Amino acid sequence: MASDLNLPLIGIVAAALVVAFLVAVITTPVVKNLAFKMGAVDVPKDNRRMHDHPIPRMGGLAIFLGFLLSVLVFLDLNNQLRGMLLGAVIIVVLGIFDDIYSLKAMFKFCVQIAAALVAALSGNVIDTLSNPNVFSRNLYWDLGWLSIPVTVLWIVAITNAVNLIDGLDGLACGVSAIGSMTLLVISLAISDGPVAILMAALTGGCLGFLPYNMNPAKIFMGDTGSTFLGFILAVVSIQGLFKLYTIISFAVPFLMLGLPIFDTCFAFIRRIAHGQSPMHADRSHVHHRLIDMGLNQKQAVAVLYMISAILGLSAVVLTTSGPVKAMLLLMALCFAGAIAGHIFLSNNRKEREKEAQEEKEEEP
Repeated sequence: MASDLNLPLIGIVAAALVVAFLVAVITTPVVKNLAFKMGAVDVPKDNRRMHDHPIPRMGGLAIFLGFLLSVLVFLDLNNQLRGMLLGAVIIVVLGIFDDIYSLKAMFKFCVQIAAALVAALSGNVIDTLSNPNVFSRNLYWDLGWLSIPVTVLWIVAITNAVNLIDGLDGLACGVSAIGSMTLLVISLAISDGPVAILMAALTGGCLGFLPYNMNPAKIFMGDTGSTFLGFILAVVSIQGLFKLYTIISFAVPFLMLGLPIFDTCFAFIRRIAHGQSPMHADRSHVHHRLIDMGLNQKQAVAVLYMISAILGLSAVVLTTSGPVKAMLLLMALCFAGAIAGHIFLSNNRKEREKEAQEEKEEEP
């Protein structure tokens, strides 16, 4: 137990990360074989999928096992942690069945609400929000009876947001790892040991699975992994960010999880505007648009990693140095990223045009 170890926090955090990493690395090949036997295989059957041959999914089970073992070794189980882990088990079991049988969206949504309720009723609740209006006399909003509905909404929204960006090899896993590392650094900066250990375990699990999931992927996380990662990030952000009684605590979770939140909001608005159900799957997510612009999978994932890293770094600076420095840093990084992206896309377009011209010249 962490409380019994006479070690600095940084040492315990490092150990939690390494344990989760090793468990994920070792168990992923086992989970891959299990997925084939259980029929949890993703067969490319529409243009939303970027692969051209069947690939096993359910790989998120390895991330979950690494995370769970690390948490049980390095943390004492209080009521909040028990509720979070029980909710996570519900999410993982739901994901396993979905990866095998492709369950209906409404059924999955209802089970996700149940898992969120388990976590919320165990004490993982957003009871106070900082007021982003700095000119208001009321610096904080006490949610009162709305605390449970708001908490459930947050958990279910982030659970599905991470799931929706799981469209390219290594994308959701890598973005979740960056989000985990962001909250890990923030929690170390404010000496929040339990949250730091939780995020170290999640980071380790993601990093252990990522080599198998990078393009070309040998195994997918499936809903087992993407919904689990979203659920844990949502619940731990409640413990480590919404509990901060500062103005900045309102913005930090939205920066840390900025990419999946933006992509999900944009997808829902786009579908509603076209008269479709918000849950209707399409091929217009941010990663699809990058592919359509001519980037390959590795390039598109690298761009989205960079965006997530910029937002994560801004969240860290916002927490440690204040909003002015964070805003200046975010603007500078976005400006530099826009220039680099323009140069990269221009060079990429020229290379494709050159290749097309060469192929045309080679034709008889």
